[in-house]
Amino acid sequence: MRRGRREKTSNIKYLVYLSGGIALIMLLTFAITFVVYNNKIKESNYSALTTEKIAELVPNDDVNLELEEASTDIGKSIEEAIESMEQDVKEVEEKEEETNQEVKDVVDEEVKEETKTTNVEPEVVKDPEFIMPVEGEIVRSFAKDSLIYSETLEEWIVHLGIDIKADRTTVVKAAEAGTITAIKNDPRYGLTVVIEHVNGYKTVYSNLLTTEFVEEGETVEKGQSIGTVGNSAAFEIVDEPHLHFEILKDEIQIDPNIYLN
Repeated sequence: MRRGRREKTSNIKYLVYLSGGIALIMLLTFAITFVVYNNKIKESNYSALTTEKIAELVPNDDVNLELEEASTDIGKSIEEAIESMEQDVKEVEEKEEETNQEVKDVVDEEVKEETKTTNVEPEVVKDPEFIMPVEGEIVRSFAKDSLIYSETLEEWIVHLGIDIKADRTTVVKAAEAGTITAIKNDPRYGLTVVIEHVNGYKTVYSNLLTTEFVEEGETVEKGQSIGTVGNSAAFEIVDEPHLHFEILKDEIQIDPNIYLN
């Protein structure tokens, strides 16, 4: 009987311990659950608070708006820069085209002028047609490639002009129109007048008495009086009064008889 009581008492203690253990486990479980849940709530509140604070400190709408505006401005600036560059390139190309056209026009004009100049035939200047500077007999002919006897020098010499016999003071006329380039006292042929004509021709009038009718640099007409016949030539002093007359072409004496009419 005592044994039965002991076993009953032991069972009761076991149940008490078991119930106490279960209660302790439940209490610990509740405590742990409470702590964990409380921490999660705090973290959630902190996270929400942090998000709200960040939202208050950084106005998202304004930032987004400014970012959008900045992005738009940058886009516009880039587009404007591209348009400006394209406009500059276009202006440069237009200027180059205008310059090229101006150069082309100038070249074309020069070509036209050259063509006109090439196509226009140069004006032909006729050679002079000489007249006798004084009426009279030719007493000494042109002798460039042969010799004639000089009574004054008493020797055989060349004679680069013709001597036309005329009375002293007979008026001497210009054989062709031209310009008086020299009035001089030649040591061989005495008082001399030189007239320059076109195409490289010159005429020389020597053994003159006077030249008061003209001056150096004066333009004279064909047949105009330029002096008078004399006897001033040292190389022909013993000859009768006459005009010593020469014609030159490009500074070379030629036979006047070929050109006189």
